[in-house]
Amino acid sequence: MEQTEDKAQSLQDEGLRLFQEGLYDEAARRFSEAMEHFAEEGRDVEVGEMLNNIGLIRRKQGRWDEALDSLEEAHRLFVRLDDLSREGQTLGNMASVYAATKRREEANKAWSEAASIFQEVGDRQKQADTMMALGVSLFKSGQRQEGLATYRAGMTMAENPTFVQKAYQILLTIQVRLFSFF
Repeated sequence: MEQTEDKAQSLQDEGLRLFQEGLYDEAARRFSEAMEHFAEEGRDVEVGEMLNNIGLIRRKQGRWDEALDSLEEAHRLFVRLDDLSREGQTLGNMASVYAATKRREEANKAWSEAASIFQEVGDRQKQADTMMALGVSLFKSGQRQEGLATYRAGMTMAENPTFVQKAYQILLTIQVRLFSFF
């Protein structure tokens, strides 16, 4: 059993290294191999993490359907395991794929659910980041006032907002003011 654990961990580590080097297909293969070993060991959390990693790779490659397939499977697994934090993370990742494919309503719903989960588990930073992503998406959906309010709520929760996040808030505020004249 320990040899299988070492093999699974080794494959996962190699997948991360390959991902960081931009070798996405190779990384996905390693994560798939690691997933098989984790499944043999009954380590469902790690199986879900590998599915999530594969989904993120496919998202980065613009292979949207494959990304959603992996992320949805990871999400179902984390729901079954009652792992709220990872469930929220996969919902956020799914939302980013929905947004990239102009499925704003689905993106907004997934980000909203993720933000609620992060609030429930007490992860203020992930809740803040998720609310800012939701705010931008709402704004792009034409719900400018709600988008700006949601983004601002996320900013107030953020532990150390970045310069880019602060600048984005200013830009959203300016655009809301400009659009209010029309």
